[in-house]
Amino acid sequence: MLRAVAPPEKPQRFATTQWSLVAAAGSPDAREALATLCGLYWHPCYAFVRRRGYAAEPAFDLTQGFFLRLLESNDLATVDRERGRFRTWLLAALKHHLANDWHREQAQKRGGGAAHLSIDGAEAESQYERLEPSHDLTPERIFERRWALALLQRALGTLRDEYARLGKADLFERLSGVLTGGSAESTYQAIAADLGMSESNVKVTVHRLRNRYRALIQEEIARTVEREDEVDDELRHLLAALE
Repeated sequence: MLRAVAPPEKPQRFATTQWSLVAAAGSPDAREALATLCGLYWHPCYAFVRRRGYAAEPAFDLTQGFFLRLLESNDLATVDRERGRFRTWLLAALKHHLANDWHREQAQKRGGGAAHLSIDGAEAESQYERLEPSHDLTPERIFERRWALALLQRALGTLRDEYARLGKADLFERLSGVLTGGSAESTYQAIAADLGMSESNVKVTVHRLRNRYRALIQEEIARTVEREDEVDDELRHLLAALE
């Protein structure tokens, strides 16, 4: 007798999106959630403030104060997730923060705030100078560019950790250089020789690596949008920001 088979469950990647984390960060006991938000999106916000014309130290104070105020004023508890993507909401909130010139007040909090959120101001400025182009992009374009880079770096870090857990950290490091771009035949041959693999096995491994990387990028994007049908559109938008 055949048993009834339940329909496959809908993928759960939207059960806990970045919007859900935002909502959690509005609760009284959610400093850990806010720290996660800060770690993910601090640098795009800092780059936006810097490109608005603020020097490094005031920009650090403004960005640090912005994330602190999100929790202290409970602004995150009032977020309407239907109103747009998290990226859009966060940028609007940051612009409002700048308009109110909160850096004068927050500059006095640099000691405790900076330590709690574990943000290195010197490292932030070094990253800004290293990654931001010198040509005249708007602050909004810089924000979106840094947002896209943060997503790509987070996906790449997850992929690196996956290979490390499988005992294949060396393999990942050797292949990661050809992960996102084309590779000449000689490059595959050199990698195969170094790793003691056949060239065809190297090509298959790189193909799987790229597919997994693409899937992880989509998962990262999925945490910042409300509906699954928005993922591909957001991906196109962020890739365009990198051009």
